[in-house]
Amino acid sequence: MRWFEIALVALTFVSGFIWLLDKLFLAKRRVAQATLLDDEGDPWYVDYSKAFFPVLLVVLILRSFVAEPFRIPSNSMMPTLLTGDFILVNKFTYGLRLPISNQKVVALGEPARGDVVVFRPPHHPDQDWIKRIVGLPGDTVAYRDNTVYLNGQPMQYQAIGIYEGKGNGREMTGSEELSENLGGREHRILERISLPYADQGEGEWVVPPGHYFVMGDNRDNSEDSRFWQTHFLPEENLRGKAFLIWMNIDGGVDWSRIGSRID
Repeated sequence: MRWFEIALVALTFVSGFIWLLDKLFLAKRRVAQATLLDDEGDPWYVDYSKAFFPVLLVVLILRSFVAEPFRIPSNSMMPTLLTGDFILVNKFTYGLRLPISNQKVVALGEPARGDVVVFRPPHHPDQDWIKRIVGLPGDTVAYRDNTVYLNGQPMQYQAIGIYEGKGNGREMTGSEELSENLGGREHRILERISLPYADQGEGEWVVPPGHYFVMGDNRDNSEDSRFWQTHFLPEENLRGKAFLIWMNIDGGVDWSRIGSRID
């Protein structure tokens, strides 16, 4: 969606520039040169600029500094988020950032452990991904035997049962749903009951300053910090905090998910 952001900024700038140029210079020149016979009104490009600039400016401000919509394209955050979920992301919780460059200009808050965040991964800077923050700067995060260890302490899990929801439009058979207590915040995760031998991302990592360790809730189907070459998400790559599901379309509308909070 970066192309949309670039196009929105460009259209807002061009229409605003034409509107301002006309207001300061062009309109006065037309009035001075006009007669009762040849007054044909504003040129088409001025009319369009006057009509679209206020709308484009409002959309740009809301999208850049208040809330931005995203669509979930994969099942890496199941069961919290499903393929086809359309979500809203709070753009000011972690500070105000400029569009396109994503440079922070006003610091307002810091990410908390357990937040679901949208970001641009270091190895795919043109893509928007979504994961959950597990490790904060200075934390030691380990993953062994399907268990997250935070600063040497294992997270607490409670079995819920076999997962009966959907992913990619089909039943996710062979997955167990659990409740994970991540530093006092509970959320649900999925683990495959019988998984062929594969690299499950086991290891231990110390999160450096200005970085975060992120994981997907669908633990055996998520390309997250465990598998990245750099392992950590830089703070400047954050886009915002996901907070609401406003639509779900995956072969049809799932009305039950509309308005659901993201915890």
